[in-house]
Amino acid sequence: MNTASGHYAHHLGPVYSWMVGDLEAASDRATAELDALGLPRQACGVAVDLGAGFGLHALPLARRGYSVTAIDSCQTLLDELQRRTAEIAVHAVAGDILDFRKYVSKPVDVILCMGDTLTHLPERDSVEHLLADVAVSLSRGGLFAATFRDYVSAPLHGDRRFIPVRSDENRILTCFLECGEHTVTVHDLLHERANGQWQQRVSSYRKLRLKPEWVAAKLVERGLQVRTGAAAAGMTRVVATKG
Repeated sequence: MNTASGHYAHHLGPVYSWMVGDLEAASDRATAELDALGLPRQACGVAVDLGAGFGLHALPLARRGYSVTAIDSCQTLLDELQRRTAEIAVHAVAGDILDFRKYVSKPVDVILCMGDTLTHLPERDSVEHLLADVAVSLSRGGLFAATFRDYVSAPLHGDRRFIPVRSDENRILTCFLECGEHTVTVHDLLHERANGQWQQRVSSYRKLRLKPEWVAAKLVERGLQVRTGAAAAGMTRVVATKG
């Protein structure tokens, strides 16, 4: 079984933009997510995007005027981010999001951890460590937002554990989930056509089962004001501000 970073480096990263599909539509959805957080359309300040991928949120943050540091463990996705930045200044860092404080030298106005990134951390203690660092790093009035899947309140059973992600004439990606007590094992089955033959590649990794109320409570313990709600694609959103 792979680690999350190994899974993305060798399995999902090379097909991730294909998996997302229409990049313009995905970018519009990401921009709408930022609007839902209450971020100003025009701003200045410092922002950090944890698990930035190829920049769905980092790029619209930069267009709003933020100085953005985009951190991800997958170099393939960061290379794509840098190809997409053009004249937009985004500082891309290949690294562990748990080490994000190494890459910022002053208080941060916005910290994002979107798209189920939080559940990719190795253990709950890692999540607590990250949230503690977020609280310390935010400026007064600064905002932290995370979106992730709630595998606790609504675990998948039976055939619902098989999730068709995307397919076309040359590629099929299907996800299969196995829920344990504290984690969910993700099996990504990728079929690709090469020279008229279908080839299968499978990679698996574990994600954390995080209850939104638990994440919110940990942020409140750090003195942040927290609100939760539904997010796009069936995810939960947790937003915290520093008074």
